[in-house]
Amino acid sequence: MIVVDVEASGTEYHKHSIVSIGALDLANPENRFYGECRIWDGAHIMDEALEVNGLTKEEITDPNKKTEGELITEFLEWAKSVGDHMLAGQNVSFDRDFLKTAAERVHLNWELAYRTIDTHTLAWMHIVKRGNKPPMEKQRSALNLDAVLNYCGIPNEPAPHNALTGALSHAEVLSRLLYDKKLLPEFDEFPIPWQKEK
Repeated sequence: MIVVDVEASGTEYHKHSIVSIGALDLANPENRFYGECRIWDGAHIMDEALEVNGLTKEEITDPNKKTEGELITEFLEWAKSVGDHMLAGQNVSFDRDFLKTAAERVHLNWELAYRTIDTHTLAWMHIVKRGNKPPMEKQRSALNLDAVLNYCGIPNEPAPHNALTGALSHAEVLSRLLYDKKLLPEFDEFPIPWQKEK
């Protein structure tokens, strides 16, 4: 399974661009991918997105950086080394759609799975199965990545967001929610809360 996180210049895959990709192989977590790129010519930029990922307009338009097409080519080549081509992450359909559209822009075949594993859904189910009520805000789920991390005993994701840090966070919560096991040395100091309850 490929645990992935995309940072982008905005929220809409058809008009915004990838600016970085972070990923790892859940079955072999040392097999990691990280890359940054400049936005494709004509891509829109949302100031709010740059506040989240900490990159500047100059950094994401730097002509010395690889293109989005070069980065997606490298990512898909790396993905061939992973045995399970299903994508996983927090609201991972966002990441999948950005990746797939970037591949299409440079006429690459999309060979990764369409079905995904979403940490939001796993956390919701885990909370409900333990007899608790998931947090809500404005009549919607309040289980953003930080809430899922906290539920799993891990502090908030550092700001600004980095695609590889995001992918590592997703992988750790996947392991804890699915297998009741820690996965990565980066999070080893944080106990799994529900194991303390036993």
